[in-house]
Amino acid sequence: MSITKDTPLLQIKNLKKYFYSDDKPLKAVDHLSLSIKEGETVGLVGESGCGKSTAGKTIIRLLEPTEGEVYFNGKNIYKFNKSSLKKLRRDVQIIFQDPYASLNPRMTIEDIVAEPLDIHQIVKGQKRKERVVELLKLVGLNPEHTHRFPHEFSGGQRQRIGIARALALNPKFIVCDEPISALDVSVQAQVVNLLKSLQQKLGLTYLFIAHDLSMVKYISDRILVMYLGNMVELTTSENLYKEPLHPYTQALLSAVPIPDPNATRKERIVLEGDVPSPINPPSGCVFRTRCVHAMDTCRTIAPEWKEVKPGHFTACHLY
Repeated sequence: MSITKDTPLLQIKNLKKYFYSDDKPLKAVDHLSLSIKEGETVGLVGESGCGKSTAGKTIIRLLEPTEGEVYFNGKNIYKFNKSSLKKLRRDVQIIFQDPYASLNPRMTIEDIVAEPLDIHQIVKGQKRKERVVELLKLVGLNPEHTHRFPHEFSGGQRQRIGIARALALNPKFIVCDEPISALDVSVQAQVVNLLKSLQQKLGLTYLFIAHDLSMVKYISDRILVMYLGNMVELTTSENLYKEPLHPYTQALLSAVPIPDPNATRKERIVLEGDVPSPINPPSGCVFRTRCVHAMDTCRTIAPEWKEVKPGHFTACHLY
């Protein structure tokens, strides 16, 4: 793949990730294709269990794909050997969802934040300490607390430690895997603001996975909506909120509370039934069993992913 100045930092082509149970595939991610430009934040939203976190982990090869390609800086990372993959880890990082489970309780904060530096043998001794202090200051933590253990910190502080660890190697791209879902509402905004300011300071590129649509709108340039492992809509965050096209996106947005008591409220769209099993997804359009606009075509033919308006993509037979 030849690199030009217009080449996206990350290009995902027809990515699939299936898990097998009794020889039946559980299609966690199916036909995911997406490009992310340098310095951009793409939000990835959908209900719990729709494949968001699996997609994030497969994109950076924490999980091996079933099929597809991911190009980072023009190189297919699924063809990397062990040493190339280790080098890639310096450019690509992840912030995990649960700050209580992602930090080793037996390690001090200094050792947790410095672990990537140790693995890649970047700095040692005094310089290692200085880098840890620098990282803790960067995420708004007191550098005097380096010898404390994770249990001595609140959830929001722990997530800041996780962010400091992800930044240790000066990455270009970070998967933020629901980094605020385990935090108190009052702390969520602080962490999102921190991620935004770090992006401006360090020129980072994010894939921001969440199911809080108001937070995703605030931080993202573009938003991809997923349902049952499939892409259903992709456009700028402004367009998505102004004019959602897919019935699933419309239902999701109708559930977002409006903080202004005088604002005209959209009628709430309540989806019938439960999310189908990814082991046995519906034929045709995966959303048809819960869609108020479902037609006969939806039963048999999977809708094509197409650009309905400039920069606005969806997979729906209504368009």
